[in-house]
Amino acid sequence: MAEEIVVGRGDPVYLAHAYLTKVPVPAITPFIEAYCPPDGSVVDPFAGSGMTGVAARITGRQARLSDISVLGRHIGSNYLNMVDGDEFSRVTQAVIKRAKDAVGKIYEVPCSGCGGTGQLAKTVWSVLVRCAGCEKPVNYYHSLEAAEWSKPEMVCPDCSAHISSKLERVGEQPVVDYVNCACSPRQREQPAAVTPSIDVDGLGFPHVEITPDREMYRASALGKSGYTTVASFYSPRNLRTLVALRDEIRGLEDRALSQKLLFAFTATLTRASKRYQWSHKRPLNAANQNYYIAPVFYEWNVFELFERKTTAVLKADDWIRTQAFAHNVDADTVPAEYVTESAAELSLPDASVDYVFTDPPFGSNLFYADMALFQEGWLDGFTDVGKEAVIDRSTGTKRTADRYETLLTESLKQCRRILKPGGRISMVFGNSSGKIWAVVQRAVAAAGLRIEPEKITILNKGQRSVKGLASGFEHVATLDLVLTMVPQANAEASFKQPTAEAVAAATRELAGAAGPASPSHLYLELLRRALREGWSVADLNLQTATATLLGDGWSIDQKTGLLVEPE
Repeated sequence: MAEEIVVGRGDPVYLAHAYLTKVPVPAITPFIEAYCPPDGSVVDPFAGSGMTGVAARITGRQARLSDISVLGRHIGSNYLNMVDGDEFSRVTQAVIKRAKDAVGKIYEVPCSGCGGTGQLAKTVWSVLVRCAGCEKPVNYYHSLEAAEWSKPEMVCPDCSAHISSKLERVGEQPVVDYVNCACSPRQREQPAAVTPSIDVDGLGFPHVEITPDREMYRASALGKSGYTTVASFYSPRNLRTLVALRDEIRGLEDRALSQKLLFAFTATLTRASKRYQWSHKRPLNAANQNYYIAPVFYEWNVFELFERKTTAVLKADDWIRTQAFAHNVDADTVPAEYVTESAAELSLPDASVDYVFTDPPFGSNLFYADMALFQEGWLDGFTDVGKEAVIDRSTGTKRTADRYETLLTESLKQCRRILKPGGRISMVFGNSSGKIWAVVQRAVAAAGLRIEPEKITILNKGQRSVKGLASGFEHVATLDLVLTMVPQANAEASFKQPTAEAVAAATRELAGAAGPASPSHLYLELLRRALREGWSVADLNLQTATATLLGDGWSIDQKTGLLVEPE
């Protein structure tokens, strides 16, 4: 394997449906081809959105995926649910037509150009904030517009007190409509029309609460914002449209087509919500890792979003078939399954699989089940958060670091148990905390496994930390390591404690040899060196690596995010 694999995140499969921390398919296929025989089987017990299954199918290997995530199974199984493109397109148009008939003229608005009727493409909404000076409600968008889009210059139109997004939110108003009309070849921007009054009380939308015990309730300050249900993230107009689409999809007799359309539907949900951020220059999309609603956001025409996603779904199917053909594989005939079960309790026989490739949750980085509520509310069932392999950020909870280490250890033991003689396990992992890396180090040894030093690979998905660029040095690791392991009866559970001098020397050596590199890249190189040398990584934090270079006068290029050696 290469020392580093660099892949993009722009292939049709990656783009078809969002999911937290997906590993791109092109990053997985080299491992499968290197470590799994051509007629072998691949298992992923933390399968998430099922990218391992897609990579296995492309390379002609049988895949068995599992996860506790209801959303993960929905996404992963539908990547493998490949349909006839012509039939899918025909059914898509029929579903959209029936849904449009059900909701009526919900997106019709007056056109300011010709006085006729146009179709709404999207509406820009602004929050109203309470002025700290006169306590009157202020339209955030209009205040920003009056300040010529300079946030520091925003003031209250009544008392000239400073206006910011941190003020109490007291309402929402539509401010700009983007309209498609026959009178113009271009989309028309005009003041927002009055939104239709829609009664949503009787609709069959998800009555799902995001409760205070959820980590993302606290992290996204939902108690303060008031967005504490899934439905509250949608305008009444879009909520009505989503219900109509979902009902039409569920009414289809062909289960494969119904599930594939539901896949496109759940891929639409975040963009169809208030989480789709507005920007003066261009749309910022929606952050999948939190429930943040910007002070200015979009309400997009759901039918347009859904139709785009159905096209993206077909592109993903075509891409899989094309990639498989290049490997002399018929993608439609390669067996694959996705089941719901814990990685710590795999229902597979001993010594039954050739290779394991997996990407477990990275400690307390992300809370998958909390964010999955947004889509799972529209599906059948919810992820069991009690089984989730994460570390809570809050104190006094049950999901501790010790529990995480136990779950990871048991999961790796299961991987070892099901592995055939001569088989290997590859695990993707990334974190900026040495303590979490030490958990991995101990879990691997406790599971009776040994990391192969020469097979530690850096996985570079082209990520960048915005926080890091703003502060001068990154505080969030933006690359991962792929650790490849083999069973070892007496795996070494004790590790040498490196001296501060040894760590500093290794850091300087790696920085000098790496060429242009980011702090995160340097940190991964240091971790790889430590794992190869048998060092304990408990004290090797991202800041450990950067502190040495800061003291030596290194800096970072604000445009590229790369380290710059002192002159």
